[in-house]
Amino acid sequence: MTTLLLRNGAVHSPADPFATAMVVENDTIAWIGAEGAAAAHVDAVDAVLDLAGALVTPAFVDAHVHATATGLALTGLDLTGAPSLTYALSALEDHAKRRGLFGAGHVLLGHGWDDSAWPEGRPPTPAELDRATGGATVYLSRIDVHSAACSPALLALVPGEHGDAPLAGTVHHVARAAANAALTAADRVAAQRVARARAAALGIGTLHECGGPEIAGEADFRALLALARDEAGPDVVGYWGALAADAEHARTLRADLGAHGLGGDLFIDGSLGSHTACLHAPYSDDPGAGTGLTHLAPEQVAEHLAACTGAGIQAGFHAIGDAAIGAVTAAARALIQGPHGAAFRALRHRVEHAELLDAEAVAAFAELGLTASVQPAFDAAWGGPDGMYVRRLGAERAALMNPLAALSAAGVPLAFGSDAPVTPLDPWGTVRAAAFHRTPEQRISVRAAFAAHTRGGHRAVGRDDAGVLVPGAPATYAVWDTTELVVQAPDSRLSGWSTDPRSGTPGLPDLAPDLPLPRCLRTAVRGTAVYTAEGALDQA
Repeated sequence: MTTLLLRNGAVHSPADPFATAMVVENDTIAWIGAEGAAAAHVDAVDAVLDLAGALVTPAFVDAHVHATATGLALTGLDLTGAPSLTYALSALEDHAKRRGLFGAGHVLLGHGWDDSAWPEGRPPTPAELDRATGGATVYLSRIDVHSAACSPALLALVPGEHGDAPLAGTVHHVARAAANAALTAADRVAAQRVARARAAALGIGTLHECGGPEIAGEADFRALLALARDEAGPDVVGYWGALAADAEHARTLRADLGAHGLGGDLFIDGSLGSHTACLHAPYSDDPGAGTGLTHLAPEQVAEHLAACTGAGIQAGFHAIGDAAIGAVTAAARALIQGPHGAAFRALRHRVEHAELLDAEAVAAFAELGLTASVQPAFDAAWGGPDGMYVRRLGAERAALMNPLAALSAAGVPLAFGSDAPVTPLDPWGTVRAAAFHRTPEQRISVRAAFAAHTRGGHRAVGRDDAGVLVPGAPATYAVWDTTELVVQAPDSRLSGWSTDPRSGTPGLPDLAPDLPLPRCLRTAVRGTAVYTAEGALDQA
């Protein structure tokens, strides 16, 4: 048995709001308490970690990631934040030449461009990509990963006639598969290691990988799950985005791939940025886009939900637009009226992104027991009066986007994630985005947001014992260098922040926008340290 005493800090635990110390035995939390009692444990443990005032919390759960794509974005061409088309093309040319990828026969993958605010007002054309790379095979996914700019060499591999516009829908899936085919098994594993290492360095202890045949394929999915089994790092829970025809098919799919559930990015629609989210009414800024795209018919949604429920397997869908979300709630409501009603709610079926919801849809999520796996950073990036949501939808519909407060108030289970690489792995930034939502009426407390990004992620996979620091819970935690700990007042009529110890509520970092975010000093997964900041924390 290996035992560790962490002391002289602050331990965020409902078991003791004033805790300063914690004992870990192997992979489990054995004790939490005050500094005065910690001395009694010193001689009984194998090692002591001096926290020097640092904060210990449950490690975060990122409930929606794409590990390989995240690793590639971290190590390759990342155009996130590129201020113009001219800048993006220059960065592409520079990357191609520095990496020895300039010229025909080379394959270049990149990610992150967002033309919605570019002064040129348009994405790159195939000819521009060709000139910038000397004829290389180029795949550049848009920030939302639902469309991509492709070079002529890549377009030649995609059936059909293609103009200058980025590829979207089914042809985009074909182009992505062709580009990903250029990656070797070693390339994939290297990218996955980078993504897990970055997650660990940010205090993330668990990742929900959303894979599928139209994303990175079976080999990629199997490789990531094997890596997580064989190497220390954040845990990986795998969701496979393929339709199940019946209960037996659902069981076979899950068993064959080692997936936890059949959902994640099982696409009903696309994204607002690419004009492919499925809406009830047309896009405001592009009448030609109509109401977007739908990848699954209502009867396919219903069939998949019924198959998974009958097999006792968690299901889920990618649904952003109100019409796509409506397809899920309609199918679910019909299903719970049959013999599987109780089983349906118990499985905690998920809806990924769940962005455009009116009051009726929010109420349906609560009634049906659906889990909303959402990304607050989307609002930070594209919300607000001048944001992309308003341009795509108009102000009235944009005000309904990402209704975190409405979902929380209705009792809908929330699990927070990043959809990395769409937005970066950034857990405290995600909590801040929820607490300072750009639609003020949809802000939630830091405490509620923190719970959604820790315990909420575990509950979304049926783990009710994890995501909280109490004796008997898994010892998956993070240690933080942070500002003063505060408690947000529970009543909006009171001061927004309180440090009154009489509240008896464990404090969390002050995440006001002008303050630095906490810095991770150590991350442990089931008692094993998977990240320690250089020069941080003395262990004796």
